[in-house]
Amino acid sequence: MAEPAASFSRRTALRAGLFGLSAAVVGACASDPPMQLRLAAGEVGGFFWEFAGLLADAAAETDAAEIVPLSTAGSVDNLEALGSREAELALTLMDAAYSHPSRELAAVGCVYENYYQVAVRADSVIESMEDLRGRNVSIGAPGSGATEVSQRVLRAAGVAEAGAVEQVQLSMSSAADALTTNEVDAVMWAGGLPTPAFAEPPTGIRLLDLGTVVDDLRREFGTAYEAVRVPANVYGEHPEVTTVGIPNILLAHPQVPDRVVAALVSVLLDRSSGLVPGQAIGSQFLDARSLVMTGSIPLHPGAEQEYRKRHG
Repeated sequence: MAEPAASFSRRTALRAGLFGLSAAVVGACASDPPMQLRLAAGEVGGFFWEFAGLLADAAAETDAAEIVPLSTAGSVDNLEALGSREAELALTLMDAAYSHPSRELAAVGCVYENYYQVAVRADSVIESMEDLRGRNVSIGAPGSGATEVSQRVLRAAGVAEAGAVEQVQLSMSSAADALTTNEVDAVMWAGGLPTPAFAEPPTGIRLLDLGTVVDDLRREFGTAYEAVRVPANVYGEHPEVTTVGIPNILLAHPQVPDRVVAALVSVLLDRSSGLVPGQAIGSQFLDARSLVMTGSIPLHPGAEQEYRKRHG
């Protein structure tokens, strides 16, 4: 049932053309047209994708840059695109950035918080993570950051040994369909609230409470994870639950000029009210204090300069 992972280079060629960072940088000056930047942005309809579109619109309105969102499988795909220079910007979950071997990561800012969610059908007998034993579970799409989080959550819940859970890897839209048709018993993903693919399934869904696994995740992996509340009735009728919050980071390749990154920071600070995705119930960032909370990922020099200029 797992979907094959298409190569990023093929998708990029189809969606963005064959232009390189070096060509975009050479000769750049203040009088040039806005620099074109490819933003690796996740699945269409997902939180990353929606934010990328809003950011592209805001950047165009201010002449900060011409941002071209690229459809990808998610965080891991995005980090690979940034490292191979098939994208100049990338959105990623913080834990995926921490795990990535690249030493060339530079943050524009910590922009939002994603919600890692585990859903079952509303009429399912599954009530807890332990009840997933022996079940078919979608753990996220190949190339997404959700797959690694899913493995960690399963270990923390004590259902990660070989054969405990039948794992499949599906995109969010495919997973939502598979849940509806009983092809899988549960779906794991990271996204906003509500994630559109799961907002109105024919059978209705219910989220599992992950409060008991958050402390274990934080002890082993640090502050990339935190306990967050999902309000009642985000997906139909259901009680409030605790799940895992993971900050989202906007990255820029270190060779993107400082002035361009500084202009993007200005967009994040000055246009914050217009950069709120519809699937963004709950914790919000996009203020000067939280934008700089990028953990062990250093700020791009252009971003650091702009934040210091604005707020000391």
